Amino acid sequence: MEDFRRTYLRLCKEGGVEPQESVVAQLQENRTAQGSRLDLSGQSLSVDTCSVLARAFQKDITFTEVLLSDCMLSEEGAKVLLIGLFGNTAVKTLDLKGNNLRSAGAEVLGKLLACNKTLRRLVLEWNALGVWDEAFSLFCEGLASNSMLMELDLRNNQINHHGASELALALKHNTTLEVLDLRWNNIGLLGGRSLLEALQKNKSIVQLEMAGNNIPSDTLKALEQTTEHNSDRQSTLRESRSRTQVLTTEIQTLKDKKGRQFLSLMETIDRQREETGRSNRSTSIQIGRLQEALNERKSAVNSLTAKLQMTEAALALSEQKNHNMGELLTRVKVEKEEQWDRQSRERKKEQEDCVLREGKLLREIQNLTETNIQLKSK
Repeated sequence: MEDFRRTYLRLCKEGGVEPQESVVAQLQENRTAQGSRLDLSGQSLSVDTCSVLARAFQKDITFTEVLLSDCMLSEEGAKVLLIGLFGNTAVKTLDLKGNNLRSAGAEVLGKLLACNKTLRRLVLEWNALGVWDEAFSLFCEGLASNSMLMELDLRNNQINHHGASELALALKHNTTLEVLDLRWNNIGLLGGRSLLEALQKNKSIVQLEMAGNNIPSDTLKALEQTTEHNSDRQSTLRESRSRTQVLTTEIQTLKDKKGRQFLSLMETIDRQREETGRSNRSTSIQIGRLQEALNERKSAVNSLTAKLQMTEAALALSEQKNHNMGELLTRVKVEKEEQWDRQSRERKKEQEDCVLREGKLLREIQNLTETNIQLKSK
């Protein structure tokens, strides 16, 4: 705010204009404010002040909201001030309530809407824009070509059914305006029908205020239903855009994640390639060493094979000798068994002979005993 006050005073000095005390006082009062709002409501701005403010607005990037309601702007002052806003790239809200803007104001407002690319909300309550059909037609042409404005307040502007028809033509081409306030005008039945026809093609208006315009209730109801339909459609579109944005964000996150994973994978592959190269070189050296060791082992194996063959020949000879000894042992064993059998039979025969002799001797002893007994008896 302090920078704007200094700019205003500097431009007044450069243009040879006496600074308006009420404006300086208002800027002085809000010099410590850190907001983006310039409120000069209720200040009676002269043409010279409007000219200086217009020059300040041309390059100002601080204020996004400018309130100039009830400033008693003259036709020339309003024209100069609005021209200064043509190239402004910061102001998004402009309040011109109660300034009795007429034909010149309507024409300049139409040009402002046609060339300004940042204005989102425009308040024109309590003016007289609809009194002159031709000037209001130019205003509507600017509205038709505008692609940024979202809210327009045209309450108490004496707009008749001709102005409503021009406004309807503008709404058929405008695709960004969402809120339109037309209360307390003179639109009537014909104007209401024109607006209804326009809203059947316009898909962006979601709020339309039409009270106090002598429009039949059925037409008002149809207008309300059309705006409700647009509102539902806008809600669906916003939800769809939100979901699309979420999905886009998720997809981008996944892309970034996959990109990082891909880069990490490529780095891992490069490291693995380097490690594989080193491993291959180390393996080649080890293979060479193993080949040498294998050749040495092969020579040793050949020597051992020769020794093994000699050992096998000696073993075969030993086995032959062992076989012969086995056969000899078997024959000896058979002979021993036969000899044992003969000796067993001989011992058996001798035992039998001994038993026979012993029996004979026992009988002889018994006979002798009996004879002895008989002899004793005699």
